[in-house]
Amino acid sequence: MAAMTGLRVDIREKRFPAVAGGPERVIYRDFALEVASGAILMLLAPSGLGKTTLLNIIAGLDRDFIGSVRLDAAPGGRGRSRLSYAFQSPRLLPWRTVEENVALPLGEGDAARGAARAMLDAVGLLEQAGAYPERLSLGQQRRVALARAFVIEPDLLLMDEPFVSLDEAGAARLRDLLRRLLAVHPATVIFVTHDSREAVELGTRIVRLDGPPARIVKDIAINLDAAARRAAPGEALRAELAAP
Repeated sequence: MAAMTGLRVDIREKRFPAVAGGPERVIYRDFALEVASGAILMLLAPSGLGKTTLLNIIAGLDRDFIGSVRLDAAPGGRGRSRLSYAFQSPRLLPWRTVEENVALPLGEGDAARGAARAMLDAVGLLEQAGAYPERLSLGQQRRVALARAFVIEPDLLLMDEPFVSLDEAGAARLRDLLRRLLAVHPATVIFVTHDSREAVELGTRIVRLDGPPARIVKDIAINLDAAARRAAPGEALRAELAAP
């Protein structure tokens, strides 16, 4: 079972270069965010404010900024913390089978294939292990992407609107699946969304950003059971998030 890790992000400045003669854009300035181990942090903000940029900085995919990202020491003596990233699109390799896509982060061999099949079983797609991604529905492809994200037993899981473009029923099923996976494979989660309902349903903490430059305007801890999140207390939280 994975242990969990926390982190601290300090961004003194992050700019995007000028495009077509326009000005440079300052996305972050003097921005700090600390995430406790085991939190499910929902990052709520309108499109274009820099949510994906923040995830890319945390993941080490974007190093063109002034500042630092500090992860807790990996628990259990396994060295560096394990990080998984679930993107807006499933990003499955079309020339690899479902099983091969899930096993990809683990490399070759029987152990990798066995772990991939076990995770496909956990997301309800073991029967599709030999299929290619084009044969799957979008909802199934997103389940495969979840399986791939969890197969390495991550300490930190980054999720960039992973259920976008699904209808509400399909998204609700995947939110339920995510909760079940985290119950068995706990991780610290940073989940980007623009949907306050999704944020209230999943999070242990919600951070709402405004800007630019991006700044934290709401930071709310959530201590509600599943029923309360869908009832009046959840509606009150959504109203609080929407308030200026």
